[in-house]
Amino acid sequence: MSVPVLVIGEALVDIVGAVGKTARNGNGKSKAIPGGFAANVAVGLARLGVPTELVARFGTDPYGDLLGAHLFGNGVQLAPGTVDPGFRTSTATATLDADGVATYKFDMTWDPPALSLRRGCPAIHTGSIATMLEPGASAIREFLKSVADQPVTVTLDPNARPAITPDPVAAWSAVRELASLSDLVKLSDEDCAFFRPGVSLDDIAAELLTAERTRCVVITRGGQGAIGVGRDLRVEVPAPAIEVVDTVGAGDSLMAALISGLLERGLLGENRLAGLTAKELEEVVDYAVKAAAITCTRQGADPPTAAEHTARWGA
Repeated sequence: MSVPVLVIGEALVDIVGAVGKTARNGNGKSKAIPGGFAANVAVGLARLGVPTELVARFGTDPYGDLLGAHLFGNGVQLAPGTVDPGFRTSTATATLDADGVATYKFDMTWDPPALSLRRGCPAIHTGSIATMLEPGASAIREFLKSVADQPVTVTLDPNARPAITPDPVAAWSAVRELASLSDLVKLSDEDCAFFRPGVSLDDIAAELLTAERTRCVVITRGGQGAIGVGRDLRVEVPAPAIEVVDTVGAGDSLMAALISGLLERGLLGENRLAGLTAKELEEVVDYAVKAAAITCTRQGADPPTAAEHTARWGA
């Protein structure tokens, strides 16, 4: 069996209200949906056929049982210590606007179990609240430093969370440090507007690419698609036209598809994106944007399987 991709970060339950088609059908009740940045990426990877191990922490309360069933049911391996009977499972209440775009209020703590790297692991992925909220943020930072010389690709999706880190200057400083330990950094245009107000997306990408290790930056632009920027290449991919139900988990679906696409092309592991071409980057970003689009057509963080992606968009 292939060594799994290692995903580190929060697993929680999203409390999501209905909008869009669901609301118009008369069901306006909130719903508890398994989610959290890391759990969403792990499920997204597993559904795309990528073996995945998740390092998170949640309890054995009803919300924890919901998470556990969801993760096991999707084939995600759980690292030792992820399920902790003494831990209260975290939640995120999602408020949705008329277009289905979500904002979040978090009730969570983050203190991960011991972090370790399996021999042959092709990639480590982390980001979001897990890299900002102590004490877990320091644990992740030190772990990435400890494996800096190992033959593994590191991907980062920092996610701006003003409720957790209200100071954009301090938050961006933390992002820059983590980015310097990462081969690929993915941001949204909303993240960029918070971290670096008034700075263009291309300038932000260029700033991140000054780090010796960082080889690629992907920035999503909602309904306008995404751009991918490397040291000597740039691609721009449009988003397909869809009817949006909500955007919960869309960025995580996109991230999972980025990792899956890069892994399929042999660009992870010790290669660390070396030799990435503009054509490959465009193909991978296009695949990822279309995975996110499928997620936006359904309620909550519900990433597509590989078969669903193929059925909707073709091979």
